[in-house]
Amino acid sequence: MDRLPKGCVEAADLIGIHLPMHTATRLAVPVIECIRRINPDVHLCAFGLYAPLNAEYLRELGVRTVVGGEFEGALVEIAAGVAQEKTVRLDRLDFPTPDRPGMKLDRHAAVQEGLARRLAGYTEASRGCKHLCRHCPVVPVYQGTFRIVPVETVLADIEQQVAMGATHVTFGDPDFLNGPGHARRIVEALHNRFPSLTYDVTIKVEHLVDHSDLLGLLKTTGCLWITSAVESFDDRVLALLNKGHTRHDFIEALRLCRDNGLNLSPTFIPFSPWTTIESYRDLLETLVELDLVEQTAPIQLALRLLIPSGSPLLELQDVRAVTSGFDMVSLTHRWRHPDAKLDELSRDLLDLVAQSQKSGDSRPQTFARICERSLGQPLDPLLTARAAIPYLTEPWYC
Repeated sequence: MDRLPKGCVEAADLIGIHLPMHTATRLAVPVIECIRRINPDVHLCAFGLYAPLNAEYLRELGVRTVVGGEFEGALVEIAAGVAQEKTVRLDRLDFPTPDRPGMKLDRHAAVQEGLARRLAGYTEASRGCKHLCRHCPVVPVYQGTFRIVPVETVLADIEQQVAMGATHVTFGDPDFLNGPGHARRIVEALHNRFPSLTYDVTIKVEHLVDHSDLLGLLKTTGCLWITSAVESFDDRVLALLNKGHTRHDFIEALRLCRDNGLNLSPTFIPFSPWTTIESYRDLLETLVELDLVEQTAPIQLALRLLIPSGSPLLELQDVRAVTSGFDMVSLTHRWRHPDAKLDELSRDLLDLVAQSQKSGDSRPQTFARICERSLGQPLDPLLTARAAIPYLTEPWYC
């Protein structure tokens, strides 16, 4: 977003680097190296979800303090000179309203709705997660714990972003319905204070089914779409990932969302050690059958399973059998598919999606190219006449 402020780095005695995602962590490595060259004596602190997952490597780079989970209280203590021993903190914090001076929303992801593009803000109503999906990076840090942010704090954060021009807000909660009562209070208060504001949330398939009574409320309070980590249509893979839902459950969740006028945007991990060309074909054919081509970001059809440090995936013999050690460059455990053609296909599709994005291709156009490359034949997407499907200009993935 910005160039490294060399003068600030030279003058600082403490620098904190936020690592909320895998990509952010990889981007931080050259920044850390640059900071160390400019100011070798500075106290470097890495914080956020991916900090404890990569603690050993970060310390080798010269990071002195690593802390994840509910890290804000720890950061205050670090700034006050209090030594930190725990890399994961799950304190119950008294959240103040986030301070966002100089933030410019037009530099961030926006909502694309047909030909219209609208400024979007971001906030969190909760953090952590009650669930233990094997592939999820939240699990090694939070271990089934989740924390809520007070309603008034959430609304105050949204209010300042509305003042900056936001007409939509993305809730970054790992699962918005981990606390269904809290979620209800949030959306009711949000709609009461900002009746024209729209929003999107991320919700597990099983929660969409178990709390289907809340879907109508989400629609009437301005929810434009729901992102759900479906991951696979293969029940065996879903069980191995400990997702807590089946193929049938997803189809039911999709029906419930559509009955309530809500768009459901699925995310997938199409390439895993268990992927076959037949299962990949089934994924594409099912997206056509369920009329989900326009609601699925093309990148979701090219992603490869990420195995970060400390991942519960390593509990599985199938995974251990294909891994060959931790790669400090990619910050993942290297793995090869038993069928080399599927590794080649995943690489080709990543390039294809990137090229399609640069060319400005529509989702159905990119989908058709993916089908031709992977299956050797096109699949005609079922395109229902309806209002344009809204989405963020930066696709959602870790």
